[in-house]
Amino acid sequence: MVIAMNFNKNDTVIVTIEDMGADGEGIGKVEGFPLFIKDAIIGDTVEAKIVKNKKNYAYARLEKVLSPSPFRVQPVCRFHRQCGGCQLQAMSYERQLIFKQDKVKNNLLRIGGFSESEVDCVMEPIVGMEEPFRYRNKAQYPIGEDKGGNPVAGFYAGRTHTIIANTDCVLGREENKEILDTILAYMREFHVRPYDEKSGEGLIRHVLIRTGFDSGEIMVCLVLNYREKGNYLPHQEELLSRLSQIKNMTSVSVSINTEKTNVIMGKEIHTLWGKDSISDSIRVRDMTKADMAFIGEKLEFSISPLSFYQVNPRQTEKLYSLALQYAGLTGQETVWDLYCGIGTISLFLATRAKQVCGVEVIPQAIEDAKENARRNHITNAEFFVGKAEEVLSDFYNNPNGGDENAVMRHPDVIVVDPPRKGCDAACLATMLKMTPDRIVYVSCDSATLARDLRILCDGGYELRKVRAVDQFGGTVHAETVVLIQKKNS
Repeated sequence: MVIAMNFNKNDTVIVTIEDMGADGEGIGKVEGFPLFIKDAIIGDTVEAKIVKNKKNYAYARLEKVLSPSPFRVQPVCRFHRQCGGCQLQAMSYERQLIFKQDKVKNNLLRIGGFSESEVDCVMEPIVGMEEPFRYRNKAQYPIGEDKGGNPVAGFYAGRTHTIIANTDCVLGREENKEILDTILAYMREFHVRPYDEKSGEGLIRHVLIRTGFDSGEIMVCLVLNYREKGNYLPHQEELLSRLSQIKNMTSVSVSINTEKTNVIMGKEIHTLWGKDSISDSIRVRDMTKADMAFIGEKLEFSISPLSFYQVNPRQTEKLYSLALQYAGLTGQETVWDLYCGIGTISLFLATRAKQVCGVEVIPQAIEDAKENARRNHITNAEFFVGKAEEVLSDFYNNPNGGDENAVMRHPDVIVVDPPRKGCDAACLATMLKMTPDRIVYVSCDSATLARDLRILCDGGYELRKVRAVDQFGGTVHAETVVLIQKKNS
């Protein structure tokens, strides 16, 4: 039983951190009363100031590390506490992996209701990164003004829309700094105003930068609060001239977003210079080997400003290769790939399957998926536009379509890679009706993963393999791949 403490706001306490919360906050106790302290890590003894007191717990702000944890390291980025994007940057990478493995396991136990013995039997070691910095191939920088009226680019401070000026995030590519500095210098020289959320005035809202790790190609897309006809930017040709001189620059475009919204990208894209897209390649790895060596296949993808493409391509190779391994394909199987994006997993699967059908709600993504299939000379992958739950249900309930339709109504394997909110209930219900031998679930949120796995396992499946893949070094996030199989099969 937790005994409420009579803390007041701004009271100072000394506490040893004994655990970590799901969001990376340190957890310690004072006389049995839990305190949640951002930026403290397990093993620290810290001085902290109470900022919010609840009945059964309190939040405190880290003031001073009195005795550092053996897992504490010097953060690479001086803004890491302000930004909040890298919640674990002060923790050694080896300990980060343990935190993420434990997070996945605990969600399966607490939310999924699986027993510890069930999970321990099927959970494999987390797949870590060789280099946990400079791994992101995509960055979206908000543009604003400092107190002196100068344009700045950076990231929002945690839970605010206050921009921390930083053009060199250590998770992003080094060339991002040159690109942003070029755009900010142009804005200063030609008095181009950034967008102001309160007034709705100003022109440049965000800058999106995407890089093909394998191709080296760079794309820049400026998100504009644009309402006029003609050139999208003042002195547009001057900016394009400067950006085009940056090494490997391939595409410069604008995205039109005049809405008062937190959504970054608009639906309207116009290429101003270069190509409409960039390319990148990912390769199949042998995930049964310790060195995860490449085993031949190399798939090339076209990436537009609106394409969904995993932000860490090196780990994506491992993630998708693991999904392919878990699918257990021999060349005779039929497969559904739900939430397929631009077809990345679908095309991996198609190299081993008889037939793959991909589903994605975004029409442009499906067009990209079809183009990616053509680019890679893959003819056994078909793609459908629509919500996964609707397309799958319509297909299952349609008695027409011949033998091929009948085969796909009961596929051998279903692969799902849903957004953070997990699978729709109707999608899960239809998957169970289709009775595939195996379901491979790729998840970016182990909490919703655990919830959905409980439903599927209650519907006649059982856990066979679980493995986390660290896509996001320095953060609390991890991807997870799970294989479930029909019971008694």
